[in-house]
Amino acid sequence: MNANLHPYVVFLPAEEKNKVLSAIFGSKAAVDILHFSLKQGIEKNIYQKDLVQKLNYSNKTIIGNLKTLTKLCVIDEAMEKNDKEGRIVWVKAYQLTDLGKWFALLMADEDEISTQEKAEIMQNLFRIYVKMVKGLAEQLHVNKKMLEEIFKEEMKA
Repeated sequence: MNANLHPYVVFLPAEEKNKVLSAIFGSKAAVDILHFSLKQGIEKNIYQKDLVQKLNYSNKTIIGNLKTLTKLCVIDEAMEKNDKEGRIVWVKAYQLTDLGKWFALLMADEDEISTQEKAEIMQNLFRIYVKMVKGLAEQLHVNKKMLEEIFKEEMKA
């Protein structure tokens, strides 16, 4: 196979895998929300007002998708206190969860991610993978020392 492939990996909650995938990929608005977050920076808060202004969807569509993504733990919802013209205003702010970040990055073009971000993603992915393998090894009564030896052997190669 001569295609230039990018190794995408997404960890999904086992119980709600189908719901999460359907909510994101079954809705162009949800995909666009993730793209929006990617373009503005995946660590930054997402605000409903900004989504309505920048994306071509009604407020109702945006709210519905934000609720669904929150329910499925793709984004977290918080309240922010803002001082607007001398009065206190509470605003909902949304932030990508780790799962949400993986989905946003899944849709990113490779050149949209810096080398440093790629290195951080790889390290984070490796840590998660090792934790999952460790848990599975415990369940299957696999000797962790053997896994450590395999790791050391492969890192030498």
